[in-house]
Amino acid sequence: MVVLVTGGAGYIGSHMVWHLKDRGADVVVLDNLTTGYDWLLPGDVELVVGDLFDNDCIARLFAAHDIDAVIHFAGSIIVPESVANPLKYYTNNTIASLNLIAACVRRNIRKFVFSSTAAVYGDPASCPVPESAPLVPLSPYGSSKLMTEQMLRDTAAAHDFRYCALRYFNVAGADPQARTGQATANATHLIKLCCEAAMGRRDRVTVFGTDYDTPDGTGVRDYIHVSDLVGAHALALDYLTAGGTSTVMNCGYGQGFSVLEVIDCVKSVSGVDFPVDHAERRPGDSPMVVAASERVRETLAWQPEYNDLETIVSHALAWEEKLRKRNRV
Repeated sequence: MVVLVTGGAGYIGSHMVWHLKDRGADVVVLDNLTTGYDWLLPGDVELVVGDLFDNDCIARLFAAHDIDAVIHFAGSIIVPESVANPLKYYTNNTIASLNLIAACVRRNIRKFVFSSTAAVYGDPASCPVPESAPLVPLSPYGSSKLMTEQMLRDTAAAHDFRYCALRYFNVAGADPQARTGQATANATHLIKLCCEAAMGRRDRVTVFGTDYDTPDGTGVRDYIHVSDLVGAHALALDYLTAGGTSTVMNCGYGQGFSVLEVIDCVKSVSGVDFPVDHAERRPGDSPMVVAASERVRETLAWQPEYNDLETIVSHALAWEEKLRKRNRV
C-alpha cells in the first residue's frame, strides 16, 4: 500500500510518517515546508515539496505514484490567528482540502483519513463531548475544518469514496524515541511553550483567561500524546482498508487538565520554576473541551499507550533537549 501523507513534514504528520514506516508501509509526503522540516522525516521517504493549491503538482504526484490512500494533515491550526485572518484559514484548510478530495475522486482513490478537530464543537454544553454533539465552532479554524468534514460526507454519498474524520483534542508530546517532535517556530501549544520556558528558550508563559467556570478558573483540555493519535490514524486506515464505512470519531483520552495543572506538571517534571503571567481570554477559546472516546476505542480497538500527563511532558522535554543540541551544531 502506498500512502500519501499531506503535511507530512510537520509536527503530527512527521509522526505519522515514522509510524507508517515502522509498519512497513510505502509513504510519499507532500508538504510546502511552510511550517514543516525535511529533517524530521526518515531518510528513505520521498518528499514532494508542493502545495495543494497547485493542481498540476497534485496531478503529477498522483500520476507518478500508485497511491492507495491519503492521510490529510496539511493546513493552518492557530485559533486566534484564524479569528484575525479568517480567509487564510478558509483558503489553507477548506479550499486546499477541496482540491485534494477532487483529485482523489479523479484518480479513484477511495480511502481518506482527515485530520479534523474538537474545535468543531465550539463551547460544548456538556463534557465529555460525544460526536453527536451540536457543531457550533467558535472560530474560523473550527469552521474551516467542519466545512471539510461536510465536503467529505457529501463526496462519500456521491462517489465510491470512504473516509474517517478524526476530531482530535490537544495534541502534545513527541516520539518516544525522539526521532521527531514539534519544531515549528513560534508554536502556540501549551505544553510546548512550557517546555521551552523550562529549557530557558523563553522567559515566561502566559495564561490566557483565569475566570472560566472551571475548578481553577483556567481552560481545561484533553491532552493526547501524538504517538497515540497517529496510532489511531493508522487504525482508521486499516478500518477503511477492511471495508469500513465512512465515520467521524473523537481522538482524546476522556480526561481533562487545566492550564495551571499542565504548567505545574511541566515544572515538576523539569524541576524548573519558570515565571507565569496572567492575561485576558483569547477570542475563539472554549472553557472546557474533553473527548468522549468510546467510538474510536470500540470501532478501531484503539488502546492508548501514553495516557499519562507526566509521560507526555517527559517526551516533550526530551525532544526540546534534542532540539537544543541540534541548534547548537
